[in-house]
Amino acid sequence: MATYERRTTIRAPLESVWEFHSTVAGLEALTPDWLGLRVEAVIGPDGERRGDPQSVTLEAGTEISLSLQPFGQGPRQHWTSRITERTRGDGIARFRDTMDDGPFEHWEHSHTFAGDDEQTTIIDRVDYRLPFGPLGTLATPFSVVGFEGMFRQRHRETRRVLETGQGNETRGRTRV
Repeated sequence: MATYERRTTIRAPLESVWEFHSTVAGLEALTPDWLGLRVEAVIGPDGERRGDPQSVTLEAGTEISLSLQPFGQGPRQHWTSRITERTRGDGIARFRDTMDDGPFEHWEHSHTFAGDDEQTTIIDRVDYRLPFGPLGTLATPFSVVGFEGMFRQRHRETRRVLETGQGNETRGRTRV
């Protein structure tokens, strides 16, 4: 199993960073445009489909069906993700999502936020396995290129929105 991790410290309170990352609107705002994200449906922990996914808090048990079309090329890749953990303690908050169905053989993404009223360190950690058995294993070292670009942009956008107060609007790509 391969692991990718990225850390960034920003000048924003833990509470603001936690709230921003805890909704579908935050997911959309942080996903680079070149991935062509479209949120197809959000199912709450109670099994009910959410009519307005923008306001859904990503709590444990929430399922998100989405699709990606990187660079607008090829068929859309469908992905179903489930929030498996959501915890909050003194100075630290965390949630984890796993891929139930999608392009990876295995995907587990931990979002950890450690901070106070002045700054927060964001830690994204992805444990993953590419598909196609031995061929996927050979290609694993090259996957860092895609992860690095995506997470660098996510962290940069978090900094832009939360340190400057810009970008409070979302990009409105949700389709339900």
